[in-house]
Amino acid sequence: MPVIIDGTNGITQAGEFNSSGSFGFKNRIINGAMVIDQRNAGASVTATTVTVYSVDRFFVQGSVTSKFTAQQSSTAPAGFTNSLLLTSSAATTPSASDYYYFAQSIEGLNVADLGFGTANAKTITISFWVRSSLTGTFSGAVLNSATDRSYAFTFTINSANTFEYKTVTIAGDTSGTWLKTNGVGILVRFALGAGSSFLQTANSWGTGNVVGATGTTQWISTNGATFYITGVQLEVGSTATSFDYLDYGRSLIQCQRYFEQSYNVGTVAGTATSDGCALSGGSVGGATTGYIEGPAYFKVTKRASPTILNWDLSGNVSKCNRTLSGVLSTNNSTSSIATIGTNAFSVNSASSANANIIQIQWTASAEL
Repeated sequence: MPVIIDGTNGITQAGEFNSSGSFGFKNRIINGAMVIDQRNAGASVTATTVTVYSVDRFFVQGSVTSKFTAQQSSTAPAGFTNSLLLTSSAATTPSASDYYYFAQSIEGLNVADLGFGTANAKTITISFWVRSSLTGTFSGAVLNSATDRSYAFTFTINSANTFEYKTVTIAGDTSGTWLKTNGVGILVRFALGAGSSFLQTANSWGTGNVVGATGTTQWISTNGATFYITGVQLEVGSTATSFDYLDYGRSLIQCQRYFEQSYNVGTVAGTATSDGCALSGGSVGGATTGYIEGPAYFKVTKRASPTILNWDLSGNVSKCNRTLSGVLSTNNSTSSIATIGTNAFSVNSASSANANIIQIQWTASAEL
């Protein structure tokens, strides 16, 4: 199949050759076009002091809770259908120890060939489309898993409320420890605001746990400020190439290595529905008022044994439905998650209600 590159929009269609003339995983960012949103189905999430995921694989975090929100948006440049939208919730002036950012952690197995931490470290280029209500110099950072090796980069937004294409080229780090396992290989952060403790001079490798570069725009300081981003790509080389746009099915599979749910795509976990539920337990002849246990299988092998949450079909957390020969015996029955592997887990239930099958909805998170 010949390569067809749209020079205006910077897109290579799925199934075409990449810039090296072969098929491959050119873009190390997963869901860079922001099309997969399993958890939230487009709903807004609020950044807190712990990791919160918006669109798949992209998470937000802030040192102070509720200072900005994130959600999938249909506002996008030509050639894309979605973006990630960040919105400031207050005019926040960061103190020295404050930080606000969104990020993606890239699995070490997916960047092992870059050779970071060795004399053969390869140059990488990050590219993306960005739009903000604010103009000025913005920043981000590339870090290792221990956050003791870091490179702060900058980019300039010239016109407010206009999508602009940006590229950043970074020489590979020849120092430090960079995981080549199923842990965090490379962490890419985009700064929304940070204090001096989390900023460093741009364009050189350092040793700090940084969010961005010194002297750049504090987006978080403007109430109601907006920031859209899409087409995020990290690739080998010193020149940005066309965006490696995967078909929806393959993009979903990539995301499901880190997060999967039994619910249909577009249904938020905890919704009262039987669609997609897992059935486990015995046979028609195996009815019991006691203990029932059975497996639930993942569609995609997980990065590591995941954290499982489950609901009954009415949306009650850590509960299950017990049924007998297809007829509901009881819902809101206590359930427990037992053995968890990378391909499946076991769920069990004990109740006075006679049943041979238990039904649950579930989510499985193996995020980095």
